Amino acid sequence: MTGKGFLEKIKGVWVPVLVVIAWEAVVRWGWVNPQVLPAPSAVLIRWYQYLLPMEPYDPATSSRLSWIFSGELVRDLFESFYRVMLGCLIGGGLALPLGLLMGASRTIYDYMNPLIQVLRPIPPIAYIPLAILWFGLGNPPAVFLISLGAFFPVLMNTIVGVRAVDSIYIRAAKNMGAGPVLMFRKVIVPAAMPYILSGVRIGIGTGFICMIVAEMIAVNNGLGYRILEAREYFWSDKIIAGMFSIGLLGLAIDTVVSYLNNYLLRWHRGLDS
Repeated sequence: MTGKGFLEKIKGVWVPVLVVIAWEAVVRWGWVNPQVLPAPSAVLIRWYQYLLPMEPYDPATSSRLSWIFSGELVRDLFESFYRVMLGCLIGGGLALPLGLLMGASRTIYDYMNPLIQVLRPIPPIAYIPLAILWFGLGNPPAVFLISLGAFFPVLMNTIVGVRAVDSIYIRAAKNMGAGPVLMFRKVIVPAAMPYILSGVRIGIGTGFICMIVAEMIAVNNGLGYRILEAREYFWSDKIIAGMFSIGLLGLAIDTVVSYLNNYLLRWHRGLDS
């Protein structure tokens, strides 16, 4: 790879690097209170401390692998990842078949749409009192809120995707003798897949927001809880370290979903090219 090609590949790194350098300089020069806005170097040190195991390694009580993954940050990442994935799977798993049915059947759409349009504008955060009343504290109310956050983006995108299927495809399949089940499985679902996967990505993003809010209120672990705990002690460096951890977790999940998107739509990419 030539030098120019390498610079082209990393061009997206320059802006974050410049922002971090400016941020460090502003704090070092005393223009802001480091207690309010700590320097990136202080945040990095705190993030490293947050990552380290809390107890010294003792081979008599644990394996080295379990000791490495016993750090506070690792456990919080795992708890947050578990909640957001479980909630998105439940919300998306319920929204997908309902969206396919509402998109394909005008009758089902007419019956369900009024209820959906009443519930859809209500923010999932508004359900927090009910979620705690119904499920108590812990994972159940958090997963419930995340499921709500993921449900409506997947549902609405699926309905739009099914309704956007080109009628030429449907007529061609009918002329070749395709029945309703084959039509649905081989024509409608694949044609609507770009919309469905876009809804999944949006749903995961909304689920992340609900996860952080739920962890700040209903549970005693996870990244959202840890940020709230740091606020109580005015650990601004740990707050920012937790925020960046959320961003990195979201980036990792979105990257996996993006690769899955490209794999499932490889036929679509081929037609576009």
